[in-house]
Amino acid sequence: MATMNDHELYPIGDAARRSGLSVSAVRFYADTGLIEPTGLNEAGHRMYDIHAIARLELVRTLRELDTDLDEIRRLLEGGTTLHDLLTTHLEIVERQERTLRARRAVLRALIKQGGTTVQADLMHKLVSMTDEQREQTIDDFWNDVGEDLEVPEGFVDRLRTMRPVLPADPTAAQLEAWIELADLVSDAVFRDAVRTYLRDAYSAPETRVLATEPFQDFMHVSGAALVEELLAAYRAGESPRSPWAQQAVTRFMEAATALSGTLLTPEVRNRMADGYQQIPDILRQIAEEEATSEGPGYDDTHGRYLSLVALINGTATEENHDCIPYAWIADAMRAAPRQPGRNTGPVSRARR
Repeated sequence: MATMNDHELYPIGDAARRSGLSVSAVRFYADTGLIEPTGLNEAGHRMYDIHAIARLELVRTLRELDTDLDEIRRLLEGGTTLHDLLTTHLEIVERQERTLRARRAVLRALIKQGGTTVQADLMHKLVSMTDEQREQTIDDFWNDVGEDLEVPEGFVDRLRTMRPVLPADPTAAQLEAWIELADLVSDAVFRDAVRTYLRDAYSAPETRVLATEPFQDFMHVSGAALVEELLAAYRAGESPRSPWAQQAVTRFMEAATALSGTLLTPEVRNRMADGYQQIPDILRQIAEEEATSEGPGYDDTHGRYLSLVALINGTATEENHDCIPYAWIADAMRAAPRQPGRNTGPVSRARR
């Protein structure tokens, strides 16, 4: 390809080819005064130098970004800078991207559900909701679910705090999760199923304690932190009878027994150990019972709500009970308490 120099003039055909435009487009930009030719040849044909061709190429690039001709004219006349123009168009492209992502989420959901025109309109409204409207949707759900539900005071308010927060720039997966959740919480059948599950799980005298504030706080805050401390010892390869593991498991069991005012005796440790040893079998039994039960189960009700909230909030993790070392924890629980005066802390080993 021949090289270009600052002084040579090129006919309109060459200018079009080198700038990537059609001859008619180059002629149009000249007629509108946007990029005028550098001069005319002896036959009166338009000629362009390399600077004009570079400007034509810039116009082509900006037009491919859907830049308005008036904006391009302001740029070429010095009314704005290329940086400001590109920044503005980056914002436009990002808004278009968010819109397309939302449309993709709606289309995927419609294809999955075999949706109708009415459903398409509803899904579009769901992804277009304001933050306040989303908050009200979740509040309405919990107000309905919690009405006349015989559970300890404050339990529904705690459940209400676990709610979706759609980010300003959500992914397609987050939008799809929100569409599904918003559709579910607005469904009277789903609301009834969640209410029935919570009533069956927490209304009976032997299970009401599970819904009390101290127990819920232990399960989700203080106890969860203690379990994580115990698991850290396991992941570090500690023996269940090591000082670190014994300190962690004792702290956990003391906090657990304090909920019922029980002293942590060797007999209590053994009972707790037996319980932990049996958890895998209990979980399998629960899964089998829910699979054959005609009533609503956790995974289809409150569990589904929580999993969708986690997806929307970007906090979803793969829950795998098989990865929890129940047997190791049970061994740590059964180990005899350390004698007073002996070092029961993980400090020396944890910091090495």
